[in-house]
Formats: sequence, structure tokens, C-alpha cells
Amino acid sequence: MVKDESVVVSPCIGICALDENDVCVGCYRTGLEISHWGGMDASERNEVLRLVKEREKSSYI
Repeated sequence: MVKDESVVVSPCIGICALDENDVCVGCYRTGLEISHWGGMDASERNEVLRLVKEREKSSYI
């Protein structure tokens, strides 16, 4: 089986609620990132995932 590197899976975990900073408490994407996800290409999605990791790390501080 060949893995399609152009497919970037959404980080959504089904807990959809934006906090006071417009960041989802489930996936750590902003409301804008969530609404634009379907129209993003793989590189844009990967950049969002990078930002998601940073937000998630800083939420534990």
C-alpha cells in the first residue's frame, strides 16, 4: 500500500468549543483555521498542525 503524503488528517477529536482566545479546546485550531481547513492544501494544513502543537504545549504551562 502506498501512503499518500498529500493527505493531512484533521486534528479534530470531536470536542468542539472555542475558548476566549478563539482556539478550540479539543484540537487547538483557531476558528478561522477550522473554517478554512477544507480549502487548505497540504503545506497549509501542515503549518496549522505545527501551530497546533505549539498551542497545545503552551496550554500545559
